[in-house]
Amino acid sequence: MTYRAESGPVEALRDITLTVGRGELVALVGPSGCGKSTLLRMIAGLRAATTGTVAVDGRRVTRPIPAVGMVFQAPVLLKWRSIFDNVLLAAELSGLAPAAHRRRADELLRLVGLADFGDKRPRELSGGMQQRASLCRALLLDPPLLLMDEPFGALDAMTRDELNLELLRVWGEGSRERKTIVFVTHSIAEAAFLADRVVVMTPRPGRVARIVDVPLPRPRTVLTRAAPEFGALTLAIHEALTAAR
Repeated sequence: MTYRAESGPVEALRDITLTVGRGELVALVGPSGCGKSTLLRMIAGLRAATTGTVAVDGRRVTRPIPAVGMVFQAPVLLKWRSIFDNVLLAAELSGLAPAAHRRRADELLRLVGLADFGDKRPRELSGGMQQRASLCRALLLDPPLLLMDEPFGALDAMTRDELNLELLRVWGEGSRERKTIVFVTHSIAEAAFLADRVVVMTPRPGRVARIVDVPLPRPRTVLTRAAPEFGALTLAIHEALTAAR
């Protein structure tokens, strides 16, 4: 991916070759500006590759794909709508009848602990609760692919840890019917805790420096972070990031 700028072309990504398996949770880590977010947008069809191809479920991506849910660092909730109506927005934007998805919205809000907050406005919820609502919106149409761009980066450490566990539960940890998730984060510990594999990227132009397998058993709990294996894994990822620079 090369961007055009007034001062000349800017190469964001180079020679990226990556396959994500169905039902896999893959985390992308790397320095700021290395193209992690750009790669997510290319997968979603929001940006076209300058050269090369992107395929989802065996089909080349040439435009925005419907079978994807996106969650960003900011919840991006409409402040004049209730939380319930913000969740239903995914159906409206897809040209579907919101009424047909009310039950699904109820189920998702209950799943993430927001059953009693559907009629509230975003300003009445904490940052963590707003991000839960954003996750519900992304899951409303039950997309098989979920792209998450530093969704918990702006939250305090305790809320972040809590939502990490929430994500694994929503993802279907321990189930055969998992979604496929590509998760961008700056946190090595978060990547190691969530992922099946961690993709370490170089500074711009972003390339895949190393892919680290995560052998930690599932389901993962708060005790996982205290295991010696977890410490060794985060150190290996840190060393891979340092070497990539």
